[in-house]
Amino acid sequence: MASTMRPADALKIWQQVCLDQVLDDQPDLTLRQMSILLTIYMETPPHTVRGLAEKLAVTKPVITRALDTMGTLGFVSRRRDERDRRNVLIQRTVAGTVYLEKLSDLILNHIQNDVEQRS
Repeated sequence: MASTMRPADALKIWQQVCLDQVLDDQPDLTLRQMSILLTIYMETPPHTVRGLAEKLAVTKPVITRALDTMGTLGFVSRRRDERDRRNVLIQRTVAGTVYLEKLSDLILNHIQNDVEQRS
């Protein structure tokens, strides 16, 4: 499937997914927020503000602002690391899991539609 997809097909799917997200009643996340959220959910914990900042090559305040937004949406939660109180641990939530499951379903639906249209 992916081997027969042209770059223009991939961009069309990305455009359709982005458009669906804008038109949906779900919150819009910036690319930076989405990158942080996907890192938290797809990579093995623990996740810290410091570690996320290093991974994304941004400052800790940039991560903190993004986490503030995602925390308000209920997609992540934060707590102090009991072993090292200087660290803030970022945790997954049910709401964040549901959001990403819906997003992955949306992406898969668009890929499937693209495959069917080219068949």
